[in-house]
Amino acid sequence: MSAGLQLHGEYQGSGFTDPKYIARRGDGQVVQLSRLLYLVASSIDGVRDAETIAHRVSARFGREVSGDNVRYLVENKLQPLGVTVPAGQEDDEVDAPRSDLLLALKGHRVIFNEKRTARIAAAFAWLHRPAVVVAVLLSAVAMDVWLFGFFGAIEPVLQVLDQPVLILLVFVLTVASLVFHEFGHASACKYGGARPGCIGCGLFLIWPSMYTDVTDVYRIGRGGRIRTDLGGVYFNVVFMLAMAAAYFATGMQFFLAAVYLGHFEILEQLMPAVRLDGYYILGDLAGVPDLYGKIKPILLSLLPGAKGKAAREEVAGLKKSARRIVATWVLTMVPLIVGELGYALWNLPRILATMTRSLTEQIIGTGTAFGDGRIAEGFVGVIGCVMLLCPMAGVVYLSVKLSGRLFRAAKRSTAGRPRLRIVVCALALAGLTGLSYAWVSGMTPKPLPKQPPIAPILQPGVSTEPPGPQDASTPGESGTRDSSGNGASLSPSASPGASGLHGSPSPGASGSASAAASASPSASKSARPGGSSSSSRTDGPVTGPTPTSSVPGGGPSGPQPSPTPSESVPPSPTEAPSSPPASASPAAT
Repeated sequence: MSAGLQLHGEYQGSGFTDPKYIARRGDGQVVQLSRLLYLVASSIDGVRDAETIAHRVSARFGREVSGDNVRYLVENKLQPLGVTVPAGQEDDEVDAPRSDLLLALKGHRVIFNEKRTARIAAAFAWLHRPAVVVAVLLSAVAMDVWLFGFFGAIEPVLQVLDQPVLILLVFVLTVASLVFHEFGHASACKYGGARPGCIGCGLFLIWPSMYTDVTDVYRIGRGGRIRTDLGGVYFNVVFMLAMAAAYFATGMQFFLAAVYLGHFEILEQLMPAVRLDGYYILGDLAGVPDLYGKIKPILLSLLPGAKGKAAREEVAGLKKSARRIVATWVLTMVPLIVGELGYALWNLPRILATMTRSLTEQIIGTGTAFGDGRIAEGFVGVIGCVMLLCPMAGVVYLSVKLSGRLFRAAKRSTAGRPRLRIVVCALALAGLTGLSYAWVSGMTPKPLPKQPPIAPILQPGVSTEPPGPQDASTPGESGTRDSSGNGASLSPSASPGASGLHGSPSPGASGSASAAASASPSASKSARPGGSSSSSRTDGPVTGPTPTSSVPGGGPSGPQPSPTPSESVPPSPTEAPSSPPASASPAAT
């Protein structure tokens, strides 16, 4: 046997018409075997010869198998699959084909080995008892009714977004929920009677992801496999209940923000498009372990000719119920994947320009936050940078891998057929030329305009003010535009003593003519903490100590109350009409 090989037995609840048996190689590759091949593999121990194995297999298979039959199966079937190796090569690395899955987890690293995972699974297995499951689900319903119907789920999130330290705490809780999610898979596997493997992490495309080795569930029933698939999101629910309990115990709302984000984690995991929990749930319902492997035969079975006939024979190896589920998934997912790919190509300049601009601002703002000593805000900015970098790297990685696969597929399919290869090359060149022209000529959508960040704390240093139109001035108007973009003009006779945050007087303000003499339109804005500004407006012209002033153009004239040094001029709820200041009294200039 090859090093590290594990024989898991018959694939229970299979969607295939013939029984399938599962073996897992030391490199992690899972191999499906027929019953005869599995019996031969399970009889090999490195000691028995071919004749002894043949007698043993014949008794278990129910038909006569000769030593020559065993030698043929070992040399032509099991060795090419990496199940067996020649004598003396037991410790060598298996040189056998692997499924080069585009959406598989790469770079595995073990966090909890099998012994630790077994102890963790045994400690949490009681949570999968039916009575406990019902209690947890009813509690979750009550929690959601209270959170979304009465308390308001968005308020804790908004509170967290105002404080970098709370964002870091919620981030830590989110990572903890991911680890607890894997405990759910392992404990469900243990509860169903299978043996969980290790828990580790890897890269899904370029995103860091966690995984649990539950290959042993293939030898238990379909119900046990689906319980294992759902164990992760079930433990997400348990985690959210714990966070809600922590809120009621402490009153700290960032626990509720973790509950709110946990709902999105569950929805993401239930998506059947990629290799997340939803994908494995659908595969176990159909009894087909690799749905992506059935895309090619399902599509080829729709074609006439020899290839279509061979594909239909392969599809006929599935039971009717499994065939319906798999065909529905394929015919739904393939158009969605093709449509998403076309959308990404058409909008590629827009995506790249927008993401590059956002990433540049993010990096500059994060560096500024660290430079100013705002450590917590800087670390939150790093999280924001990673959230921008990962999609960009994922798009590049997926594009390169997909392009390489399409190129190799086209090369194989046109081998020995030069005319067909010329046609394929011409079509590809025409498509690339048309797409390039659309990019260069501006037919594709323009980059998204700059907008204030949705979560400013995740983008330190990025302006929170939306870009507005330029201020327009006319010969009869003077003043500045306020921060909301309204065209409110400020009288040039407003003194610094009448301006300040929210209309309150600045220190040392006075209504004297000497203070009023230094007034200018630029003094009408005072900076708020955080770099924003607010316009302070007075209730019409403010005069000095002179009891009268004459304002041409229909403005008020006659005795006017003037503020004393201890008084402030309250802001007006409405804008007072301004008129062109043709002249002003000496006291107001």
